[in-house]
Amino acid sequence: MQEVVVIEDPAAAEVSLDPIRARLLAELGEPGSAAMLAAKVGLPRQKVNYHLKTLEAHGLVEMVEERRKGNVNERIMRATGASYVISPTALASVAPDPDRSPDRLSASWLLAVAARTVRDVGALIIGAEKARKRVATFAIDGEVRFASAADRAAFAEELAGAVTALVSKYHDESAEKGRDHRVVVAIHPSVKENR
Repeated sequence: MQEVVVIEDPAAAEVSLDPIRARLLAELGEPGSAAMLAAKVGLPRQKVNYHLKTLEAHGLVEMVEERRKGNVNERIMRATGASYVISPTALASVAPDPDRSPDRLSASWLLAVAARTVRDVGALIIGAEKARKRVATFAIDGEVRFASAADRAAFAEELAGAVTALVSKYHDESAEKGRDHRVVVAIHPSVKENR
């Protein structure tokens, strides 16, 4: 099972968003059969089996074992990933694009940059899995409470200056074997999760 499965195929994305199938994916963190899942989710085994076959056809679940149980073969399935991310590639024609709304202070631009990050890192993960390599990435996630809008603006300006100085210090256009990396820094209000 992969840690994260990146869904780039529009049909697979549609399949994964069905509420019943999403529930089955969540339940299949641990392997199970259609009969076992039917009892957990309160649906007939035949209906669960139909959904499992659809998920399997799109690479979202896989068979890990087949057992003979009475007169039938029981297929034990599991999710192919511990979690799933739908890449904006799945909706390429309508995916947000930072170049279409270049207002760097707008929430739309931030969302477009985030979508591009999901698309790019998703493609890197897929390529790395095929090559059996790891992707070299780095991220910082934190929270800061500003006393005022002026403090937030000053922080953003100072952060931009620090990042610009680091990029200027380390960027080497002439490095023949160098590899370009994208730097994304974002600030947005925190969203409190209801749990």
